[in-house]
Amino acid sequence: MRTDTFSVPNTPSPPVNPRPSLPIQCYSHPLQYPSLPSPPRKDPIHEAYALSTHFIPAAFPRLVPDLPVPQIPTYTSSTSALERQKQVTTIVRELVERQTRFAQGKLTGNRSQKPLWNCVNRYVRTHRSDTLGTGLTLFLVPAAGFPKEIWETMLQSLLDSTSGLLVDEVWSWEAVNHGDSALVNANNLSGIFDWQDDARDIANFLLNYLPEAATPASLPTFLASVSQATSSKRKQAGYPRRRLVVVGHSYGGTSSALAALNYPKLFSSLILVDPIISGDKTSRSVDEVVRFAVNAITRRNFWSSREEALHQFKQSPFFASWHPGVLKTYVEHGLTVDATGAARLKMTSVQEALSYVNAPVAFEVWELLEKLDENITLRWVLPSRGFLTEDIKARVWRRPANASNIVFPFAGHLIVQEAPIELAHDIATFLSRNYGSPRIKATL
Repeated sequence: MRTDTFSVPNTPSPPVNPRPSLPIQCYSHPLQYPSLPSPPRKDPIHEAYALSTHFIPAAFPRLVPDLPVPQIPTYTSSTSALERQKQVTTIVRELVERQTRFAQGKLTGNRSQKPLWNCVNRYVRTHRSDTLGTGLTLFLVPAAGFPKEIWETMLQSLLDSTSGLLVDEVWSWEAVNHGDSALVNANNLSGIFDWQDDARDIANFLLNYLPEAATPASLPTFLASVSQATSSKRKQAGYPRRRLVVVGHSYGGTSSALAALNYPKLFSSLILVDPIISGDKTSRSVDEVVRFAVNAITRRNFWSSREEALHQFKQSPFFASWHPGVLKTYVEHGLTVDATGAARLKMTSVQEALSYVNAPVAFEVWELLEKLDENITLRWVLPSRGFLTEDIKARVWRRPANASNIVFPFAGHLIVQEAPIELAHDIATFLSRNYGSPRIKATL
């Protein structure tokens, strides 16, 4: 791994006039708690940390309107793979066009007011030699299509390191249409998804639901909100007893960056793992979005069991470069099993496709990023040379102050899946240098 210096880009990107963030309001009606999609886990990932799962109401109202979920045609065995690919590609291009019209304010409809929930995992240190703790809190936001647990192989390695001693608490995030959140929200999800709403949901958690301090005390499954006064103080001055380090991968990095742009006082550091932040507005970038969405819709979603799914995944070239521990976690927590033992992905293929067709937000964050508060320490984790486009190289110059970058020459875009141990090492080094004591820094 190496830290690289890229030339300052000379070609300016045409402006996109980013949309302002929609304010977060209180729900206009009492909420009914949903049934839990699975029993509490009894397998903590680290002996020094207790694991629990929690839910919070998503930001209200939604930025997006309530639209029907797109229907994908049912294909028979007589439909050729080529014909199915062509039909799905047409559907996806229509979704991309609709998303663009929405971002431009050309798609009418009232904002959705259906209740939605976000699911989070909490990993909290159960004891410390220093009774006050460090206040260091990690917040992890995964890439599109992956559950909150996808970080756990990386997280185990990080918490085993010397820098793990610095970490009081970790929260791992799921958007409303991902993982257990998707199971809980199945009947209320719209047929359009906007990354701006995910950024608002992240901000809603950080402003209104993250407890004041990281303590070993257990928390209710449905987290209580902090007072309005506390939320207002956080917006103006941050956390009095926490230092928040946010790690976002791919679209999770985009949503995290947008939340940091809108509420900078909450963030101490931002680690962006190959985020989807782009100034490339050519057809090439749209074609890439279409390819991801088509692949999501046309891939297999059902198996007779988790064991069959794991066997199939191991035969697939797509999963060949994954760390075995990450693949096992994906099968265990990215799939749900019915009473017969049959398994399916928690996130439907259509909702995954809707998550991909969000090119406007990638352009908006690109334009805004130069305004990111310079007090937020910025770390870029970049993929191998084969994935380093000029667009990606230019990205690290959008906010050059108080920033650094590293290239993982052995990993593609899915760094969390392919190189979790190496990523843990880089995050551990980052934490030690920015938050560690002289004793911990001396071990680097």
